[in-house]
Amino acid sequence: MSLDRNPEEFYKKLKTQLEETSSWPAPYLYKFIVPANAEKEAQIEGLFDHLGAVIKKNVSRTGKYTSVSINVRLDNPDVVIEKYKEVGKIEGVISL
Repeated sequence: MSLDRNPEEFYKKLKTQLEETSSWPAPYLYKFIVPANAEKEAQIEGLFDHLGAVIKKNVSRTGKYTSVSINVRLDNPDVVIEKYKEVGKIEGVISL
């Protein structure tokens, strides 16, 4: 997910795409790359507490990174974007 140029424009476009392609509430799959750091992984997991999320983690071959996949049913595109913004505040996390 490239936010280099204009993050608000990116989120606006994402919201439009989500509205056009899904009937809400709907499942959504997040994918993040995190430096191998249990604290950062726990921070991400904490953002999805009490949402019924299914979280899968895979450590890279070198052990430097962990991929975190989160499958969760959300009410609307605004919640999807809100979660991206919350995770984006965690240093070093890459959203895919």
